[in-house]
Amino acid sequence: MVTGTETGDVTGTRDKDYNLIRYVEACLNNALRLETHIQDAAREKDTEVAELFRKARADSRKGAEMGKDLPRARLSGG
Repeated sequence: MVTGTETGDVTGTRDKDYNLIRYVEACLNNALRLETHIQDAAREKDTEVAELFRKARADSRKGAEMGKDLPRARLSGG
């Protein structure tokens, strides 16, 4: 039974690496979900809400890129 202390012995992936992967996934999923919200707001002609969601989507994309860049930099020795 795995408790909250699994450190990669079972999965083969250390917690910090797994957490980074999950973070990128969450950011990308959020960007996709926000696209639907943007379309919904646009359909209702609510530009204020649509703009809020566009900004949030941009932040999610930025988070995903930062999360993807970190392993790249580490693997390339940067």
